[in-house]
Parts: sequence; structure tokens; C-alpha cells
Amino acid sequence: MEFNVTSLKFRQLSVVSEKLFWIWALLAVPCSAVFLGCQSPKAASPPPPVEVEVVSVVQEDVPIYSEWVATLDGYVNAQIQPQVSGYLIKQSYKEGSFVRKGQVLFEIDPRPFQAVLDQAKAQLAQAEAQLGKTQLDVDRDTPLAKERAIAQSQLDNDIQANLAAKATVKAAEAQVEQAQLNLEFTHVTSLVDGIAGIAQVQIGNLVNQTAALTSVSQVNPIKAYFPISEQEYIHFAARINAHNQQEVPSDAPPLDLILADGTVYPHRGTFLLTDRQVDVTTGSIRLVCAFPNPNNILRPGQFGRVRAAPETRTGALLVPQRSVTELQGTYQVAVVSSDDKVSIRSVKVGERVGALWIIESGVKPGELVVVEGLQKVRDGSPVRVKQSSPPAKGN
Repeated sequence: MEFNVTSLKFRQLSVVSEKLFWIWALLAVPCSAVFLGCQSPKAASPPPPVEVEVVSVVQEDVPIYSEWVATLDGYVNAQIQPQVSGYLIKQSYKEGSFVRKGQVLFEIDPRPFQAVLDQAKAQLAQAEAQLGKTQLDVDRDTPLAKERAIAQSQLDNDIQANLAAKATVKAAEAQVEQAQLNLEFTHVTSLVDGIAGIAQVQIGNLVNQTAALTSVSQVNPIKAYFPISEQEYIHFAARINAHNQQEVPSDAPPLDLILADGTVYPHRGTFLLTDRQVDVTTGSIRLVCAFPNPNNILRPGQFGRVRAAPETRTGALLVPQRSVTELQGTYQVAVVSSDDKVSIRSVKVGERVGALWIIESGVKPGELVVVEGLQKVRDGSPVRVKQSSPPAKGN
């Protein structure tokens, strides 16, 4: 019995001790937190300035280039048509080859025209014989009429017959000339030097004056037609109209031709003329220029782009395009001041010139703009400057 009482008291003391331990633990946690909170943290050092690449704002005169889609066409396009009707008996040229002015391209059966020529010559001979007879009558009757051996009316009739015979001879000569021309027209020739196209007829076809046999295009030089907008025309109207009054404009800008594969044609072109009216369907007006084509590389129907610098911007401010950021329709650049701090400025941009951009307002010549590291800078943040090489303007 005494042992049980002692065991019971021991277990009660253990329970009380355990409760006192947990109460002490709960009180110790907030006290330690308060103690730790009262300690002052160590001050953090500021981050080092970020390194950025910068270039200077350049001021110089810049030619402003524009491009227009152009269509090439022959300087002269001659449609070859026969001047007489007949059966085609020969094609005398190679299709697609270069032909000379006066070179025979086709031949028409000449036999009917030779027969007409022979008949005209016979009629001419008959008229000349009649003229000789009337001339003899005049020569014989003139002295007789003076001696009053014959009536004056007979001499008058002889003179009129002689005049009529002379007119008949002239008409017969004209018939011979016409027949000779028709015989020559059986040889259809080229009217210009150029590239001959594919024949539109075949040997044995009956052709007439309305039939198109082929076409020959003069391609050296070759013309390029390109449209400009009505607004562009109004802007350059004074210069364009002044050029139209001169055979070779002195201040016309040289023209480059960019071919369909992106290459630039090695020969530069010259401005020729402007069309007489604005196209009411497109609101554009056509301009014509010419390019040398010594090797006949360019052909009618080709497409390309004509590039020219019709004006020069004087004292333009230039920055690289990669230094300009666009945000909701506004453009900004990061300018580094003399104390190596960044200032974010809104700018007004103009035309692009190769890898550069013309800035209308917002920067000054010589200021440094950030070209690399724009995402790392903020307005007023310090930076470490690294000079970058400026990009080339290009075209």
C-alpha cells in the first residue's frame, strides 16, 4: 500500500514538470523573436553601374532615297506588218536574235507583183511611144502653121495631144514605181536595230496588211516606267517640269535599278520625261527613264525597282535605328549625360537611311545615345560608358 502511494505521487510530479516545460517553451519563442528583431541588419551596398555601348549623334547632309516599282519596255517597239497581201514563203531571221535595220525578216511570194510590174512597164513604153508620135506632129506642123499651109487649129490639136501624151507617160511611170515598191514590199524588213520576237505566222500563211508578223524592240538603251503618287509629283513638280523643257537635265539625280533577284544593275539610268496626266484610277503619274543595256541583259516586260535620291536633307541628325525604341506610337532614346547618368527622352523621327534614323527633334549633335543595353537602364540610373563604332549609312 505504501508503494502504490509513492508511485502515484511520482507520476503526478512528472505530469506537472512536463506542463511547466511546455509553458516555458511557448514563452521563450516570442522573446527570442523580439530579441532578434531588436538587432539592426547590416546595410546592403548599391549595385555597380551597368555597362552600355553608346554612339554620338551625328549631324551631316543626307541624301533621301526613295524606291518605286518599275516596268521595263523597249526604247522603240516596232510591230512588223506586211504592206502587201500574199502567201508567206520564207522566214529569214532567227527568233529572239538581234537584227539590223533593213534586214529581211520574211518573204512573200513575189510572182504576182512581178507580173504587175512587167505590165506597168509595158504601159509606160506604150505611153512613151504615143508621146513620141505627138511630138513629131507638133514639130512637123509648127512651120506649116507659120506659113499658113495648115490651119492653126490643127497645130493646136497636135500640141494638146502632146501634152496629154506627156501626162500619160507620167501616170505610167507612177504605175511602174508603185509596182516596183509592191515588189520590194514582198521582202518584209526590220525598221529598227533590236531584238526580234517570236514569229506570229508560219510559212504558207496568207497574210495581209493587218497581220502582225512579229515585233522588234530596241533595247539599248531600254526604258523603265514607274509611277509616283500625286503628292510626290506636287512636291517635285517644279523640278520635273523644268527637266521636261531640257533635252538632258543637268541636275537630275542618277537612277539605280534593283533587279528581281535583289542585285543592283551596274549601269545607272537617266530621267527622260513625265506622262501628260495623272491616272484617275490610281492617283499616280508615270515617269520614264532610260538605262544603258549594252549586253541586252534587260528585256521588255521585266520588273524591278528604281531607286533615286531626289532630295538631300541638310544638317540631319542621325542615330542608329537600334537606339530608338517605340512605345505606344511614341519613340524614345536613352541619352547619357556628362555625369554618366541616363535620361530617357521622347524624340520625333524622320526617314530611315540605311541602318540610321533621322531624328527631327529631341537630341543635339554630339550627345551620346545608348545602342546596347537599353533593357538594363532606367531614367536617372548611372552607367559605365563603352564607345561603339557607328553603323554605315548605306542606301
